[in-house]
Amino acid sequence: MSWLPPGLVVAALLVLVCSQLIYAFLPMRPRAYTLVLTLTALGWILGQVWLFVGLPAWRIGQADVLPAALFAAALQPIGPHIPWPPINLRRT
Repeated sequence: MSWLPPGLVVAALLVLVCSQLIYAFLPMRPRAYTLVLTLTALGWILGQVWLFVGLPAWRIGQADVLPAALFAAALQPIGPHIPWPPINLRRT
């Protein structure tokens, strides 16, 4: 596992924790957890871009935390407007 950067492991664990907290505590109608997880991962990617650009951030190791969590929470309201699960185009 020496080829795996520790920041990637920390970021993956933080995405899982953050998505569970958002799914449990955000007052929205019931939605698919995979959609919440996807939007949370997208928020964390945006947070890492924030760090890459060089803007100030609060980090744990190599993983950016504060802007990433804010982006993840800010993306959740667009979840009901995304068709999920994807529409099955195969005719039966």
